[in-house]
Amino acid sequence: MDIQEKLSILADAAKYDASCASSGSKGTRAGSRLGSTEGMGICHSYTPDGRCVSLLKILLTNYCIYDCQYCVNRVTSETRRARFTVDEIVRLTIEFYQRNYIEGLFLSSGIIQNPDYTMEQLALVAKSLRVEHQFGGYIHLKSIPGASENLLEEAGRWADRLSVNIELPTPADLQALAPEKKPPEITDAMDAIKQRLDQYQSDRQAGFKVARFAPAGQSTQMIVGATATPDLEILKTASGLYNQQKLRRVYYSAYSPIPHADARLPGMSPPLVREHRLYQADWLMRFYGFGSSELVAESDGNLSLEIDPKLAWALAHREMFPIDVNRAEREMLLRIPGIGARNVDRILRLRRHHAIRVSDLKKLRVAWNRTASFVQTIDHNPALKQLDAQGLKDRFKPREKQLLLFDTGQSALDGEF
Repeated sequence: MDIQEKLSILADAAKYDASCASSGSKGTRAGSRLGSTEGMGICHSYTPDGRCVSLLKILLTNYCIYDCQYCVNRVTSETRRARFTVDEIVRLTIEFYQRNYIEGLFLSSGIIQNPDYTMEQLALVAKSLRVEHQFGGYIHLKSIPGASENLLEEAGRWADRLSVNIELPTPADLQALAPEKKPPEITDAMDAIKQRLDQYQSDRQAGFKVARFAPAGQSTQMIVGATATPDLEILKTASGLYNQQKLRRVYYSAYSPIPHADARLPGMSPPLVREHRLYQADWLMRFYGFGSSELVAESDGNLSLEIDPKLAWALAHREMFPIDVNRAEREMLLRIPGIGARNVDRILRLRRHHAIRVSDLKKLRVAWNRTASFVQTIDHNPALKQLDAQGLKDRFKPREKQLLLFDTGQSALDGEF
């Protein structure tokens, strides 16, 4: 098999790994030839300083000794197999970089022989790029649970970011669909990386010159919709990972149906809007002070698909509104629908000079259609009388549109509505 054919197989197999929130997007327009947003081949990610970089996203191999039922690369799958050598990945990365196609590498792998052997191969790729070719671009390595701490440390020395996939939201989900993968091995790998990151930061603050270790931190990915686990449990798991392992990001990847799938798996992907709502809720937990339990207002434990989580929370807690933008603390201003963290800081600066009016909020370009019913200003705000209205939620629901036969067929295929 030539390297072009391997690249075709292993780049396609890597599209299920999330490197950023837009990975795996299905938003590419039919027939487009430029600007593809599908997560295959070359994808985009964000560096610690906020730059968006293009990454060559591939697998070392799609051979795997495990039989995870949700994975297209499981040992019993009849998918085409291929494997790169370390030198082939290094050469591909250098050649793509010299052509200015990419600025870095995202490398994952199926498990071959054992976790230590696989992790060693991944680390060798990064080491060869850094040492032999003085490659200064971004490198993201997927870490293998069960690999020794020495190998994780070696990988972190050459990579910018390490990630360990938690795979599914709860240990019960993992036991049902991937019993060969053990939750303690996954959390042990995360803990080992966290401890090494803490040690690195501590030594630097103490003034020691120490070797770099994964300066972009660690992240993880979980598959959403492969099991019936509701969003509330998913957010609790994510919150625990942020608090205990200090992860930079938790990525949510909507389950994609695979050929010859286990009967326990759903026949279609969850709606992509569910993945979007989880990212919105994740953002609210990290930057707006929301707890995982208070974000889910629906009785079934899932986020609303019709309105964003912050608006859903406000509608469920109307007794806490209206919030006076001239007097409220920052923590409460952050909870007003339609006002983001940047505008909250602007409001706090602005009100030192004069009392805030409705016109001031509109000049700040807050999402006034969502904000109007929840804020009190120094002047009259006629929208406030709608705060206790029975049908307030209906005002924010997306407009219904007449479905066509073609739309229905497409929805049946991709699960979107």
